[in-house]
Amino acid sequence: MALASWDDTNSGLVHEDPRLLRALDMVAPGTTLREGIDNVIHASTGALIVIGEPEEISFLFSGGLKLDVDYTPGLIYQVAKMDGAIVLDPEARKISWANVQLMPDPTIHSSETGTRHRTAERVSKQTNALVIAISARRDVVSIYLGGIKYILQDITTVLSKANQGLATLEKYRLRLDRVTARLTTVEMAGAATLHDVLTVLQRAELLLRTANEVERYIIELGAEGRMIEMQLEETSVGVLSERVALIRDYAVEDSEEMLDTTLAELSKLSHQELLDLGRLAELLGYDRKVNPHDLHVSARGYRALGRITRLPRLVGEKVIKHFGSLEEILAAGTEQLAAVDGVGEDRAADIRDGLDRVRESEVFERYPLT
Repeated sequence: MALASWDDTNSGLVHEDPRLLRALDMVAPGTTLREGIDNVIHASTGALIVIGEPEEISFLFSGGLKLDVDYTPGLIYQVAKMDGAIVLDPEARKISWANVQLMPDPTIHSSETGTRHRTAERVSKQTNALVIAISARRDVVSIYLGGIKYILQDITTVLSKANQGLATLEKYRLRLDRVTARLTTVEMAGAATLHDVLTVLQRAELLLRTANEVERYIIELGAEGRMIEMQLEETSVGVLSERVALIRDYAVEDSEEMLDTTLAELSKLSHQELLDLGRLAELLGYDRKVNPHDLHVSARGYRALGRITRLPRLVGEKVIKHFGSLEEILAAGTEQLAAVDGVGEDRAADIRDGLDRVRESEVFERYPLT
């Protein structure tokens, strides 16, 4: 079926609204609801399907048949032959009503022209229900939720976009690995600048945003998206934790409140703001007018200690709190590390060996400073 795409003016909302993501999951290929929708499309009858608690939306009903029968793709195809709306329970497991005339508030603004889609938009704005409008003539499936409209795309189009997103994601990952390796190199040498830090933060955020886009395609693909989901997980593994460690390493203030605020503000940045290193510096607590190339910064040690296998996070935090910086941790001997509460001789040796391995990693030879 030839289906149009999501309106660009609303494209960001699908990533932020978990209800809409759940709705896409419910109508994804491989689900019984999608099978029923496809049956209606092939029959060219059209349909208006409302998914929600019948008691909460019954004030909109005029007439109709109360069924309360188990949902099946074949049965919804049969009841769609009637003109009225079909009402399903919130999990789409029961057909509660059929042939219902919906009477939403006519004063609610609607940008739709057709009667079925205008009713769907108004019902979605007036209630918490998920409304699906299937066009009889154009084979278009529109999802309405809270006034947001999403038009399902055909599988071939979604697969193409998902693969394009993966290709972009792989490029971002390669660039992120390069700038991360450089930061680790200069970090260990005590020569890191704010520019090195901000470049890694910027690349990590770009990758995560692209990953979110691909994830939405995977949800829409349903059973058809399993292979892409595996590739997505492989490409984006470790980036979330690396970003958190980076912020804790270099933010002016090291606290949970600062971390939460920084992550929240980072997610709100437009693409153009994300490219502004001055704005990113501001999020970490620095003066946005500072020249990031000239400002040398020191890591606290979260990234470095996080790479040591079998080192508990709380123990690593105690080490950081005790010494105050990665530079001091690197200078500390095994005895000094062992003296930290919760460390002991064995873990001290593991920390020392782990940091030496990070310092001598092949990544420094692969990505030199120049």
